Amino acid sequence: MREYQVKELIDRETIERRIAEVAKEIERDYAGKNPIMAVVLKGGFVFAADLLRSIDTPFTVDFIGASSYEGTQSTGDIKITKDLDNPITGRHIILVEDIVDSGLTLYNLGEVLRKRGALSVKIATLLIKKIDRPFPLDVDYFGFEIPDEFVVGWGLDYNERHRGLPFVGYVEFTED
Repeated sequence: MREYQVKELIDRETIERRIAEVAKEIERDYAGKNPIMAVVLKGGFVFAADLLRSIDTPFTVDFIGASSYEGTQSTGDIKITKDLDNPITGRHIILVEDIVDSGLTLYNLGEVLRKRGALSVKIATLLIKKIDRPFPLDVDYFGFEIPDEFVVGWGLDYNERHRGLPFVGYVEFTED
């Protein structure tokens, strides 16, 4: 594995404050609607736990796993690796994700859920990268817009390491 250092990008207090603000936005938009908060595995679980503890309106929690990648290359096709347990026809869905990078998996997942009868599909993410995307992707709720860096912490990992960091950091690889 390459040598690297993790440097802090966003501190704990700033993250916690912003998550509370995002929770209030969701409460306002979903009062009386009982949405399904569909947590995208694996990385979305830490942000989702914090977000859901901050929301004071009824919701259903469910989990979904999806991928549009084979190795490091996108296939353009969505593969559901863990499906939702709850029926979604006529329900509002909020996909809860750790980061929107290319956005391809979320875009395709939203299309699949709408075809299955979801009343609406929105996205809530802790982080969204500032990059151009060749397709329309509306991110309805987000914590922070970040540069195109490889980030870890708060559920995000590098080779299954650093998910538990109490901040979001970026990985700085050491030159060989």
